[in-house]
Amino acid sequence: MKHKIGFNALSRTSSHRRAMKRNMVTSLFRYERIETTKAKALEVRRMAEKMITRAKVDTVANRRLIARDISDKAVAAKLFTEIAPIFVERKGGYTRILKTGNRLGDAAEMVILELVEKTGTKTAKKADKAKKAAKAAK
Repeated sequence: MKHKIGFNALSRTSSHRRAMKRNMVTSLFRYERIETTKAKALEVRRMAEKMITRAKVDTVANRRLIARDISDKAVAAKLFTEIAPIFVERKGGYTRILKTGNRLGDAAEMVILELVEKTGTKTAKKADKAKKAAKAAK
């Protein structure tokens, strides 16, 4: 029975698993979309969603907690200044997993892990709404 097993070990040592998840989360926030296996995506998604939730409140303590896992300062700054403000009204579900089929070499199920909303889309939507409101007012 698999009671009380809270995560997928991914057939890796704990240090390798931690480093891999940190690298993948950093790549997700840098490129806003990554392609990986389903098992890895499910684990990275847990970490990424918790980071986005923490980044919605920009405090020194939260920045330090995020900096433990994201060593790239530019990506950490992007998380706090661009990504987290998009999701302020959203209570969760910041990422989505899209199935892409099986990998040729070993038939592993491949997926795309991406943020639900891209950076810059909120401002574009607000600008479109403002234009429509201005047209309607004329």
